[in-house]
Amino acid sequence: MSKFNQERLLQVLVAPQISEKATMIADKNEQVVFVVIPDATKPEIKAAVELLFKVKVASVQTATQKGKVKRFGRFTGRRSDVKKAFVCLEPGQEINFAEGSAA
Repeated sequence: MSKFNQERLLQVLVAPQISEKATMIADKNEQVVFVVIPDATKPEIKAAVELLFKVKVASVQTATQKGKVKRFGRFTGRRSDVKKAFVCLEPGQEINFAEGSAA
């Protein structure tokens, strides 16, 4: 883990992706979905998740979601591209985002 810059690893993960699809993937495949910075690499994402959440990561898959073209009146704009990381955890490992929230 020492081959990566500690400050860089703390910036790699932007936010967890919490949606119906992400919850379904988490239940079915033991995967967690994160939004990451666009130039993050798979080894960096793995190291960042292991550092921040103290879990063992089996594999990482990434996907870049292209930004949609949106209109504001007569002006067209474009949302930014978003890179997502699908992190597969080792058996028995778990990341729970609902712990700190008040239901």
